[in-house]
Amino acid sequence: MFKWILKQPDSNMLVPKEKVAQTYRWRQLGVLLATCIGYIGYYIIRLVFTTEQNDIMKEYHFSTANIGLILSCFGIGYGIAKLFMGVLADKCDSNRYLMVGLLLSAILNIFLGSTHNLYLMMLLMFLMAVTQGMGAAACQKMIQLWWGPRMRGTMYSIWSSAHNAGSFICVAIVQLAVFLFSGSISAVFYTSSAVSFIICILILVLGADRPKVVGLPDISTYTGDKVILENGQVSTSDQTDLSVGQIFVKYILQNKLVWAVTLTSMSLYLVRYGIQSWIPSYLVQNKGFDPAAAKWIIGIFELASVPGVIIIGAISDALKGRRALVSIACVIGTLICLTLYFFSNNHALIIAALIIMGNLIYAPLTLVGLMINEVVPKYAVGASTGFMGFFQYIFGETLATALIGILVDKFGWIASNSVLYVASFAALIFLFYTAISESKMRKEAENNKLD
Repeated sequence: MFKWILKQPDSNMLVPKEKVAQTYRWRQLGVLLATCIGYIGYYIIRLVFTTEQNDIMKEYHFSTANIGLILSCFGIGYGIAKLFMGVLADKCDSNRYLMVGLLLSAILNIFLGSTHNLYLMMLLMFLMAVTQGMGAAACQKMIQLWWGPRMRGTMYSIWSSAHNAGSFICVAIVQLAVFLFSGSISAVFYTSSAVSFIICILILVLGADRPKVVGLPDISTYTGDKVILENGQVSTSDQTDLSVGQIFVKYILQNKLVWAVTLTSMSLYLVRYGIQSWIPSYLVQNKGFDPAAAKWIIGIFELASVPGVIIIGAISDALKGRRALVSIACVIGTLICLTLYFFSNNHALIIAALIIMGNLIYAPLTLVGLMINEVVPKYAVGASTGFMGFFQYIFGETLATALIGILVDKFGWIASNSVLYVASFAALIFLFYTAISESKMRKEAENNKLD
């Protein structure tokens, strides 16, 4: 299995020049579908536990703190896995890597639905998080290798919005399974895994690792794509003889902009999961929502953000890649929506705030994921994705689940509100630094051209 997912050699059968453009378009469509459908599958598995948290607390006699601990195990495992699995993705066939991660996640999900033991559930969530860590790095690498800068923001946003669609589809599958299997919690887990097994087949059929594997020229040759590094130097290659350790030290640990974007993303993840993970509990306990309606609101929060994220990604392309400035505007809007969400008791207004906030949170999260890939060479995309993911989940999601769960038990929901405000302002500070750095890098690149 391991040998099968390693990076494949370039194809010896080259596509005729007159057919390159047409073949590229069809292959790009296949890659886009594979990454989107594949990531939907990942989120179908990932959010089953979150969606069912109220029923699990009731049937398994778990407390809010217990739920927070289980969710935090996913965050810790996913953060660690993002780092190591992201680095490994740079040495593997991205499409096959994506499929294997989903397959293993679906198998572990079956075991998760078969136990009521708190500690076993924590272990299974941790292991599932490791396999889930294979998804994002593979998808981001494929997008970086298949599209040039003029369309990359739009394509990346379309892919990123797939997890929003996956969240809604997860809720739909949960509700369907509850209806078909008389409310069985185990059946909900089994049904989501069955759907993901089918998606694994689609990934293999539709996707491809990189253009040269299918006889096409690489994206740098095809579109003139290039990466501007921190020192203003330009990189176009997607291959290197550097070791994993050398890549990681040179292009990740020593890159100040990678750190700035990573800390931005960590702060935004705290806001994202501080809202998403607690929507059912917060709305039922604090705002008087019906439990069944609160489940659907998770899906609405996710799905409603899809068009906005894609539009904002396209706007960042139209502004010639000024993604940090676009993100700053989104975070300011998020702060306004957070205030409505926390202090209003009007159900319609709360739902409206969540819908708008979904767009404003996921758009900068999408853009920072693209930003960190665009400041490193293409052969370091997996490593940069993994490095950022480590901070997103070890600190961002863990603080949003375990810490908030404990704080709410002791001090009430006002503690959660305070944490999310602080995280939002921290994201703004890092984004301003990133925007200034992006401007300096462009000027250095232009000066290098003149020289």
